[in-house]
Amino acid sequence: MAGSEQAEGLEWLDGVIPVSRRFDDPYFSLAGGLDETRHVFLTGNGLPERLFAGFQIAELGFGTGLNLLATLLLAPDRALRYTSFEAYPITAEEMARSHAAFPEVGAVAAPLVEAWAKGLRRFSLGMIEVEVIEADARDTLPLWTGRADAWYLDGFSPAKNPELWGEDLMAEVARHTAPQGTFATYTAAGHVRRALTLGGFNVTRAQGHGTKRHMSKGVLQ
Repeated sequence: MAGSEQAEGLEWLDGVIPVSRRFDDPYFSLAGGLDETRHVFLTGNGLPERLFAGFQIAELGFGTGLNLLATLLLAPDRALRYTSFEAYPITAEEMARSHAAFPEVGAVAAPLVEAWAKGLRRFSLGMIEVEVIEADARDTLPLWTGRADAWYLDGFSPAKNPELWGEDLMAEVARHTAPQGTFATYTAAGHVRRALTLGGFNVTRAQGHGTKRHMSKGVLQ
């Protein structure tokens, strides 16, 4: 992916849920985005039990920053590293508006929005060292020198945004995962699970959030 989401703009469902016009897909679950983040990305990766000082989280699809904020709420006293790949950044104003749907994140969201408004893409949020890489992940992930202990795979739906779920990119996700590192994602699409399996993950389906039957998670073997 490349370019800027600002060029496409957002629509707002019920005035509170941002929807990408580019991908015709909401940024978070209509059934409760914060609850979905906790169920899929945090519990799906075995957090907070697995966390240790310097634990590296990586993410495909920064979006509104909700996953980052949920991580901070989960472990406010842990020194973590958080790297996210995002090709279509939203504006700080859009980010702040999206956070209004979740009063619980209000206490920790303001510093994120402030840093975003200043154009910062490397900053500290509490004890989390954050880096957001704005570019096509297919180009930038192969060049990344880090290895994640846990991946949040949170791109738009594979049916709407197939570029972020291709076999080559999933192989790069695996290549940039620490031994026994994990991933979690809301999608249970067969081609995504197969691509991650080919990359070296032991992939399993798990109960999805809300009315969604399944999600996927895995451990690098």
